[in-house]
Amino acid sequence: MLSNTCKYALRALIYLGKFSKEDKRIGIKKISEDLHLSSPFLGKILQSLVKQKLLVSTKGPNGGFSLAKKASDISLWEIVTKVDGEEFFTNCLISLEPCKSHDPSKPLCPVHSQYEMLRKEIRSFYQETTLEVIGQDIDKYEDLVKL
Repeated sequence: MLSNTCKYALRALIYLGKFSKEDKRIGIKKISEDLHLSSPFLGKILQSLVKQKLLVSTKGPNGGFSLAKKASDISLWEIVTKVDGEEFFTNCLISLEPCKSHDPSKPLCPVHSQYEMLRKEIRSFYQETTLEVIGQDIDKYEDLVKL
């Protein structure tokens, strides 16, 4: 399960991938209003993403945030692992520890084999899906998709 912080980061980066340009940064107030998110909480998340080198920020009247790289170069994987770590992709479905830490002398959990296949598909989806792809999908379903 992704944390709320990670979900907000994903939403903000998708939004910025769609609407910001290298020469046009978007202010925190506009982002938080459009996404219906708490401005102070979102501000902390965005500053963390600046430190992670996913965003750039500029202060001042024309300041704001924009992507640090092209939308085609930022995958969901990169965002999730920088915000939440890799646990989402490595933890056992019913245990509290990563499958990679499994003691080989003990049996695997009852869902391990089936979940491992799904986990690989999920990992591939996150690694292969970029902000650019999502932006294109939003264009296709603009009436349905609300960030």
